[in-house]
Amino acid sequence: MGISEEVLTHYDGGREEARLRRGGGLLELLRTQDVLRRFLPEPPAEVLDVGGGAGVHAEWLAADGYQVHLVDPVALHVRQAGAIPGVHATLGDARTLTAPDESYDAVLLCGPLYHLPDAGDRLLAWQEAARVVRPGGLVAAATIGRYASLFDGLRKTLPLDPRFREMVAHALETGEHRPPPNTPWFTTAYFHRPDEPAHEAREAGLDVLTTVTVEGTAWMLAEDDLDASLRDPVRREYLLWALRHVEADPAVLGAASHLLTLALKELPEER
Repeated sequence: MGISEEVLTHYDGGREEARLRRGGGLLELLRTQDVLRRFLPEPPAEVLDVGGGAGVHAEWLAADGYQVHLVDPVALHVRQAGAIPGVHATLGDARTLTAPDESYDAVLLCGPLYHLPDAGDRLLAWQEAARVVRPGGLVAAATIGRYASLFDGLRKTLPLDPRFREMVAHALETGEHRPPPNTPWFTTAYFHRPDEPAHEAREAGLDVLTTVTVEGTAWMLAEDDLDASLRDPVRREYLLWALRHVEADPAVLGAASHLLTLALKELPEER
């Protein structure tokens, strides 16, 4: 089964650890924290961070007092995350978790669904998360919005390359983001329409609470401007306040760079 070679090559470069430290990546981190802290069970609950990368989310979860086990298919990520105090990290695949049934209070999929273009593979990841979470537990999954590459091209020089437009057109039609060989663009991925993640979660037997936009439309700001806003405490607080107020508005979801879908595993008496 395994993860594709081009995806492994993309992440073996080590860029993931720094990606969430400034600009749009930092906004993604802060907003993900903001949403998850409202839905996660109280610490010291056990959290399985599936596809957790270099451990950027695992780090703050452990600092909050959670018991965190991170699973990722990239050996570099496992080494990086395993060095974080309070984080246990192992190699693994979201579609074939080794954790026992109903062994975690919450499961995060903040990455795996990005790189599973096949709907059957995405369903397996959802089903595995549903299997290992305890009844009443939270499953939170991040996805990339269908129009992410289209809007990204509006603020960069990417469209100057004619291959970019062809790639974007294919993603808009199919959801499959497949960059041509020898280009620096984001690796093979699947871009979800706003209603798709909830449909996938329900197909896996989960009870969907909501789907929210992570960065809203703020991610379209110039990187330096966004970074300056996030470094200023007053501007950052207003930005997070504003995004919280429109996070579930259908009018905003379609413009999202990232979506976060939150679902629960039903308690036995509710089945």
